[in-house]
Amino acid sequence: MIPAFADTIWRPMMPADLAATIALAATVHADYPEDDEIFMERLTLAPEGCWVLDGLSGLAGYLISHPWKGCLTPRLNCLLGTLPSPADRWYIHDLALAESTRGQGLAQKAIAVVDRVARNHAVPIISLTSTRYALSFWQKQGFVTEAVSAEEQAVLASYDEEASFLSRPVRGD
Repeated sequence: MIPAFADTIWRPMMPADLAATIALAATVHADYPEDDEIFMERLTLAPEGCWVLDGLSGLAGYLISHPWKGCLTPRLNCLLGTLPSPADRWYIHDLALAESTRGQGLAQKAIAVVDRVARNHAVPIISLTSTRYALSFWQKQGFVTEAVSAEEQAVLASYDEEASFLSRPVRGD
């Protein structure tokens, strides 16, 4: 576990956390809704990539990530079925924080978790789909836009017309 502050901690997500995770997602990502099954499947397929931010007042954030291969992003609100093997990157499906916890470095702590998990899985790259609202945040974290195919551009459009596929190398401790 990676502690954040005295009253908050990133810890592995458990099935009992799904209801609170889904409720937070509905609040934070109202413009990008996903069915409950998406969260359940990601936790089942890659539990090592799913984390929650536990605070004194309950769940204050979550991270959902998993192994992936190539530059074709999963569509928004789409079940995966299985994960690729071997993977060549670690994919951040979602990182969300309650408004009250933003600006405290907690997202960076979650990204450090992703770095560690990716290293443990021996993949050299972290990738994600950035929506228009989050692009500058991800760029500040060292992620850069990758050139994508017309097929990938169509997938990105399932998020929004300004969505981008971003990647960066996994970082050390």
